[in-house]
Amino acid sequence: MTETSLPATAPGLAAMAETMPPGRPRSAARRTAWTALKYALLTLGALIMVLPFLDMILGALRTPAERLARPPVYWPRDPQWGNFVRVFEELPLWRWMANSLGVTLAITALQLLTSAMAGYALAKFRFPGRTGMFRFAVGAQMFPFFIFLIPWFFILRYAPLMGGNDWTGQGGFGLLGSYAALVLPFAVSWYGIFLMRQFFLAVPDELLDAARMDGAGEFFIFFRIALPLVGGGLATLAIFVFLYHWNEVLWTMTVTRTAPDLQTLPVGIYLLRGAFEQEATKSLQQAAILVSVLPIIVLFLALQRFYVTGITSGSVKG
Repeated sequence: MTETSLPATAPGLAAMAETMPPGRPRSAARRTAWTALKYALLTLGALIMVLPFLDMILGALRTPAERLARPPVYWPRDPQWGNFVRVFEELPLWRWMANSLGVTLAITALQLLTSAMAGYALAKFRFPGRTGMFRFAVGAQMFPFFIFLIPWFFILRYAPLMGGNDWTGQGGFGLLGSYAALVLPFAVSWYGIFLMRQFFLAVPDELLDAARMDGAGEFFIFFRIALPLVGGGLATLAIFVFLYHWNEVLWTMTVTRTAPDLQTLPVGIYLLRGAFEQEATKSLQQAAILVSVLPIIVLFLALQRFYVTGITSGSVKG
């Protein structure tokens, strides 16, 4: 290209620039509209999620006359905050909450221990049958617990030398009517084993081998080195397990039918339908339901950052 050709091309470039469409402002407008649409959808979804809780709160505060009024009164004119006191006075709510807390914490601790140990073994040890065991753990997740309800019932009912039974499992009620019956069937979680194996796969083998070369034992390596590196996975599994078993009803109702003192909070609330079947007393039922939900909300708000960390973490940074 010669020097005389440069001035000739400048007007052509200027003309092309003038004829080009204004792409940048239009792109910015599109981004603004898309952002507004996303926030509108998120706000709508949040309102849909919050609306049932709002209705539950307002229902617990209505008077019997407002609940029976036609047309129905949505906003209570005289909020009955005393309904929350009445459910504690008229129902064994404290005992139900203590049972729920004890049973749920025991199940959570057992599942964290068994899932972490099994997941670590499947991820870091090489032994015959390892692949088959992992496939079995993955496949077992397809079977819901209720199909094992009857077998578990008979296993606990005829447990030898337990609950008045002799060595053949006859003569008593076994482990039924005890806290062990509420906890033992859920001591192992196939999903927990699968989840923890995936987290342990991200732990560098070189780190564990270095600890072995320094003379560290396997239990020391597991508890002091491997477990702290998968804290996000443990927190995620703990939240899942706690939320699920806090609301578990089917098995608890089956086991505690002859032992009312062992009833947990969800079972007690479920059985309230018989006592609070009348329309005028449903405000007390909604107040009791709200009390049962509050611990879960508080727990999730307190641990949500660990939940997010466990979901998003997938590697160990060196």
